[in-house]
Amino acid sequence: MSGEQEIRVLVVEDDPVAADAHALYAGRVEGFRVVGVAHSRAAAVRLLDRVPVDLILLDLYLPDGHGLALLRALRAAGHAADVIAVTSARDLAVVREGVSLGVVQYVLKPFAFATLRDRLTRYAEFRGAAGEASGQDEVDRALAVLRAPQPATLPKGLSGPTLEAVTRSLREAPAGLTAAEAGAAVGISRITARRYLEHLVAEGRAVRAPQYGQIGRPELQYRWRETTR
Repeated sequence: MSGEQEIRVLVVEDDPVAADAHALYAGRVEGFRVVGVAHSRAAAVRLLDRVPVDLILLDLYLPDGHGLALLRALRAAGHAADVIAVTSARDLAVVREGVSLGVVQYVLKPFAFATLRDRLTRYAEFRGAAGEASGQDEVDRALAVLRAPQPATLPKGLSGPTLEAVTRSLREAPAGLTAAEAGAAVGISRITARRYLEHLVAEGRAVRAPQYGQIGRPELQYRWRETTR
């Protein structure tokens, strides 16, 4: 896609670690460009007043108000950006209200990169549809593009809460962690910690390098991969 066709994304998420991850994920999908990250409703409003945004990745639990309250205010102010809710909220009444306000997709936390990539790809296809439909079938097909048949999950044996704990520990260690150090910080074995760290590397959220200077085989040192905004 050319720069003019890029879909400009705003990430609204109060957790800095999750916000970094969501921004990194969205930035890795072709045709999408993250133009801002906001950690509160007020920060999101200020950013939207300055920067054109096509799509908002919106957490519903913000420190200064519910995400849907933010969305109602944006609609009243004339902001027409589409919204993908990225949240742990499972209340179907909230889902229905979100749909009425223009939420086009829901992504439930925790999720893997493949899940968000699939949703964004489908959204881009839906957004790119143009012209006049030939009939009901074509309208149905256009709408069906947004509906994912099966959400991507974490690899077998990995759990969302543990992944979040390992991610947080790594994010808070600027010098990086070995698998043994990460396991000790989270309360899991070195082997288990390494599986989570390798998953973060595979997802592009961490990098690894051998740690030399000790007797015997060098250990792998894992570091959080900082995002650029």
